[in-house]
Amino acid sequence: MNKQPMSQKTFRDTDMQAVIGWILRLGVLLSMSIIFIGGVIYLYRHGQAIANYHTFKGIPDFVHNIHGILNGIITFRGQAIIQAGIILLIATPIIRVIFSAIGFVLEKDYLYIGITILVLLIIMASMLSGHAG
Repeated sequence: MNKQPMSQKTFRDTDMQAVIGWILRLGVLLSMSIIFIGGVIYLYRHGQAIANYHTFKGIPDFVHNIHGILNGIITFRGQAIIQAGIILLIATPIIRVIFSAIGFVLEKDYLYIGITILVLLIIMASMLSGHAG
């Protein structure tokens, strides 16, 4: 028998699947918590306001870019915190793809490394160009 000592653990596919599962769970729970906290702050500050649906005001300027969102988080603006939670929710599957690529590198599965990198490039090109599907 050719047994490895306990100190030399080998990487297993099930280990990476467990890590990826935890990443997805943690990302969804964290983003949900952030969105909830932002909603509570928003309702605390603006819950008594009466909505005027006759004119469309759009999204505030501070939620259009990452600098505005970060500044809004620092100043406890509910909409900025909600937006940060949504960005984290969108980033969660992207992080999953990155960890899948790491798993394929550790397994030395070059076909799936190429496919995963292609998927990441398509996602990044879509995000940067602003064009969907």
